Amino acid sequence: MPVEAGAGQPTAVPAEGPANIGVVGLAVMGSNLARNLASREGNTVAIYNRSHDKTVHLTDAHPEAEFVPSATYEEFAASLSKPRTAIIMVKAGAGTDAVIDALVDVFEPGDIIVDGGNALFTDTIRREKAVRETGINFVGAGISGGEEGALLGPSIMPGGSDESWVTLGPILRSIAAVAEGEPCVTHVGHDGAGHFVKMVHNGIEYADMQLIAEAYDLIRRGTGKSPAEIADIFAEWNKGELESYLIEITAEVLRQVDAETGKPLVDVILDQAGAKGTGAWTVQTALNLGVPVSGIAEAVFARSLSSHPEQRAVSGDLPGPVEALRVEDADAFIEDVRLALYASKIVAYSQGFDEIRAGAAEYDWSIDLGAISKIWRGGCIIRAQFLNRIADAYGETPDLPVLLTAPYFVEALVRAQGSWRRIVQIAAGAGIPAPAFSSSLSYYDGLRAERLPAALVQGQRDFFGAHTYKRIDKPGTFHTLWSGDRTEIEAEDTH
Repeated sequence: MPVEAGAGQPTAVPAEGPANIGVVGLAVMGSNLARNLASREGNTVAIYNRSHDKTVHLTDAHPEAEFVPSATYEEFAASLSKPRTAIIMVKAGAGTDAVIDALVDVFEPGDIIVDGGNALFTDTIRREKAVRETGINFVGAGISGGEEGALLGPSIMPGGSDESWVTLGPILRSIAAVAEGEPCVTHVGHDGAGHFVKMVHNGIEYADMQLIAEAYDLIRRGTGKSPAEIADIFAEWNKGELESYLIEITAEVLRQVDAETGKPLVDVILDQAGAKGTGAWTVQTALNLGVPVSGIAEAVFARSLSSHPEQRAVSGDLPGPVEALRVEDADAFIEDVRLALYASKIVAYSQGFDEIRAGAAEYDWSIDLGAISKIWRGGCIIRAQFLNRIADAYGETPDLPVLLTAPYFVEALVRAQGSWRRIVQIAAGAGIPAPAFSSSLSYYDGLRAERLPAALVQGQRDFFGAHTYKRIDKPGTFHTLWSGDRTEIEAEDTH
């Protein structure tokens, strides 16, 4: 039975074609993904772009690829075998909704529409519900790895129905990155689960990048080493427990020399970091879920601060320490920075996995945290050696409440905490901003604290708003009549 067109007029369902997968949207990410799909045995790829010139260009540039180009959505649908499966690679927002509507008009029940963009997971939940009513499957899939990952093998985080995964799973496994013999893709969960996990991935990415930047800044200010010399330090770090894609590319960035000026490129780049919103979404969602992700939040805020030159320009005369940072033993200082970076990095990942767990509980998703850590080992921006240790931790204790408490990470934090504390203290004393290092340590100490000053906060809340409190010595909910004789009464648990 044909699906009705958006304008209310029925559209005939096209016949079945030779392509087993299609891509809509042929900008760089979409083109590279289409090329990746076409390079894998068994895939024939239907391609469509609103501007047909891009379709023609991709086909002409890669005659070896098994592409089936289309000029209209009707042709695109007709070129796909059933169940028709199409991956949308367009800018998130209204453009995505327009493409979904167009595909619904020419697809039929049982077909699959995949949004491979960086959509907000709540939009994916909304879209999945609406598309499901037509009988068509809608899948929100996080795809990480940038342009190179899309072409050579990304980490893929699909949500959607179990039915859609039967068809989609083999296709996505064929193009995903491979780590230790395992494809970096798993069925994350239903409706918006895939885009939720991709959102948190990006939040961890923000924190990781900020921590690396703080480590670089401290080493440069503390030792006076050049960017190229610091690049050698990062390259050495990349041979040990900090081995990761971001550490690797940091060394490359720091080695780069500007062709025009001959200066280190990092000194020529304006110190204003951009953002596309996924980091902010991670923090906003964590606030709604009541999950502390302070390291991620400080990384987002650090980018925000960097992007307000008008405020920074008028703040240069604010008082700071009289003496600049002086390091007597450069090697010892650099090792302290390395360990502080490692400890803070563990906190960032731990906070991210806490948010995934809380999101799964809130939205009724069954998410395997160990499986998520495994698919992040290759293809994605935050791929790192110690993701294996995270997988091990969740493999041994699937309901582990705090990742930091896994034996491997406890041992790592025992080794690192002295250095971590010294670096935060040194940074504060020297007036060097290290918000991600500092907030990560505060979070860690908050977890360790036997008793927090939240008792006073709750007392204040009861004073001005009768918000009640609980006692440590007996059950129940209480309120104090703060005026007069300060009488305590047992309160109804209605606040």
